[in-house]
Amino acid sequence: MEIATYPDGSDPYDVIAGLLPTSGRIGISDRAWAVHVLGLQSAAPALSWTSASPVLAPLRARKDRDELDALRRAGSAADAAFDAICRMGLAGRTEREVADDLARLLVELGHDSADFTIVASGPNGASPHHEPEHRRIASGDPVVLDFGGSVEGYFSDTTRTVVVGDAPDGLEDVFALVHEAQEAGVETVRPGVPIQEVDRVARAVIAGGGFGDRFIHRTGHGIGREVHEPPYAVEGDQTVLEPGMTFSVEPGIYLEGRFGVRIEDIVAVTDDGVERLNRSSRELRVVG
Repeated sequence: MEIATYPDGSDPYDVIAGLLPTSGRIGISDRAWAVHVLGLQSAAPALSWTSASPVLAPLRARKDRDELDALRRAGSAADAAFDAICRMGLAGRTEREVADDLARLLVELGHDSADFTIVASGPNGASPHHEPEHRRIASGDPVVLDFGGSVEGYFSDTTRTVVVGDAPDGLEDVFALVHEAQEAGVETVRPGVPIQEVDRVARAVIAGGGFGDRFIHRTGHGIGREVHEPPYAVEGDQTVLEPGMTFSVEPGIYLEGRFGVRIEDIVAVTDDGVERLNRSSRELRVVG
């Protein structure tokens, strides 16, 4: 690796341009700032620029043994955090308080850092990306818990839906449908299957139960060095599954003004099928 330096007052883009070929195409990260891309284009006008993702994404999608081990440990630590937060109880606490405890537990139980903690209670559960607020969790509230963090640079991401005390009308039926869809999606995973098929199968279950218009996001996303990365379990992504690929399977149903239900596991494609990297119970858990 060559490290190029430049003094204050000089143009860093000219320095970088001096390291590049005089002609051809250069791949650049999707996350590069626009100001940097524009600066490089100006300093090296003879070059053409393109996204590096078509080359890098397939390489990153297939995890090696060490990467899979880190993802397994991240998943196991997330499972432990879920069990711990349920044993602590949710009733009478605000979403923000529970989210803060989840972040602390993720680190205490094996993560290097907590990356996100969604706690969506009662009607807030109908928003898939709800930001925890000061709503106090009450008896009868379903609660969507979606959280994760990193272990040695590899991420966990799991979702479980619990209920405080007695379930409100309709929750058990909706939960059972999401549970069935998630199982069907996971069972579809194996080498040679286009990842969009995972979305199709899970979505068909929910549509068959009459809630197709209430499943409002893709079924899953790749995970590894980033929480969201290719491939994606969504219609139109024709990536063919290969051993070592890891992604989420997370169907949901969202009923505005009432509640939401989502169940999410990270899975890894094996030589002949699938491995769940989350092992906590996917049944409807009643908590205090």
